[in-house]
Amino acid sequence: MSQLKDVIAYILQNYPNHMQHELSNARVTKMVYLADWHQAITKGRQITNIQWYFDNYGPYVNDIKQEAENSPQLFSINNTTNMFGQPKVTLSLSNNSYTPTLSDDEKDSIDHVIEQTQKMYWDSFIKLVYSTYPITSSNRYTHLDLVQRAQEYLKSK
Repeated sequence: MSQLKDVIAYILQNYPNHMQHELSNARVTKMVYLADWHQAITKGRQITNIQWYFDNYGPYVNDIKQEAENSPQLFSINNTTNMFGQPKVTLSLSNNSYTPTLSDDEKDSIDHVIEQTQKMYWDSFIKLVYSTYPITSSNRYTHLDLVQRAQEYLKSK
């Protein structure tokens, strides 16, 4: 498993520049979830050691924002507003020369998520997240064992 800071940094470095404004804490969190889910399906393990939780807003944890707060030399947290005037927290890199330490398989999973989501605005993006097997097959307010769910998912195909 890789360090969370490397996963976040890789996403921030490789997401298309013209969509950087979309990299809110919520979106990055769900991208990490999607990458962990992809890795669980393809390799039988997560990229991160996050214990995902299904709350009101799908898979969510505070780990991503906490990692950014704990690494100010690497990440910037920007408080802005969304198009509806509501508070929005976006993440960006403070240190563009940082080289994340990830395996090729881990990069492939993250690249897959970036490729699939880079043109999606929030509504389409969140529909994708909510359509994943761990969400459709679990109850709210429970922890999501992505590796176990991946095994179930692959058996059902």
